[in-house]
Amino acid sequence: MLRLVIAGLATLVLCACSSTGASLEDAANSYAGNGSSGELRLVPVLPAPANTNNGLEQRLAANDLIKVDVFQVDELDRQVRIDPQGRINLALIGMVEAGGKTIQELETGIEQAYGAKYLQNPEVSVFVEESAGQQITVDGAVRKPGVYTASSTSTLLEVVAKAGGFTETADDQKLYVFRDVGGRKLVANYNVKNIRSGKARDPRIFGGDVIVSFRSGSKVAMQNLRQALGVATSASSLAVLPL
Repeated sequence: MLRLVIAGLATLVLCACSSTGASLEDAANSYAGNGSSGELRLVPVLPAPANTNNGLEQRLAANDLIKVDVFQVDELDRQVRIDPQGRINLALIGMVEAGGKTIQELETGIEQAYGAKYLQNPEVSVFVEESAGQQITVDGAVRKPGVYTASSTSTLLEVVAKAGGFTETADDQKLYVFRDVGGRKLVANYNVKNIRSGKARDPRIFGGDVIVSFRSGSKVAMQNLRQALGVATSASSLAVLPL
C-alpha cells in the first residue's frame, strides 16, 4: 500500500511539473504576504509551532495518553487518555481541561483543584505515555515512508535516517517540510547536502510536521507541494513507527 502511495506521489509530481510553468521561486513571490487561513505558503525557514515557547514546551493534545501521579496519595494516581474535547476525568475533581496545556500547566491546575478541597499542598506529576500530537508523516522518495513519533529533540536528518534514508531516485536538495503554525500552513525547502556538510543547520522537527522527499529531475512548483501534502496526509494512517 505504501508503495502505491509513493508511486502516486511521483505521478502527481511529474504531472504537475508538466502542467505548471511557474517555478517554485515564482510561486513563493506570488504567495508572499498571503497569510490567509488554510492557504499553503512557502517560507525560507519554518518557525516553531505556536504556543510552544519557541519549541521548548510540548502542548498536550486529544488522544494523548498521560499518567497523573499524586505524591503519596496512590489512590488518586491515574492513567488517562485525553478525550476529543481535550479533557481528562480524575478522581474527586472530575473533568479537567488538558488539551492545549503544557505538562507544567496541567500539573499546576490539578494541584490547585485538589488543594482547594481535598489535599494540603499536593504535589502532582504528569508523564506522557503516548503522544498522538507528536506524530510526524514521512513520504515520497524515502525507503520506509510512514508515521513516526517525534521526540523533544528530533531533527530532520534523524527523521530521514529513521525512514531508511533516501531512495536512489531522491534528490537530497528537494526535501520539503510542511507545518501548521497558528492556523497557517507553511512549507520550507531544506537542502540535506548542505546540512550534512555543515553549511546549514539541521532543523528541529515537531509533532504534526509532514516531510516529503521529491525525486531527482523533478521541477517543484507550488501546485506540486499542495498535491504532495494531500497524498502524504492521506497516507498518514498506514503505519505508525517508533522514532
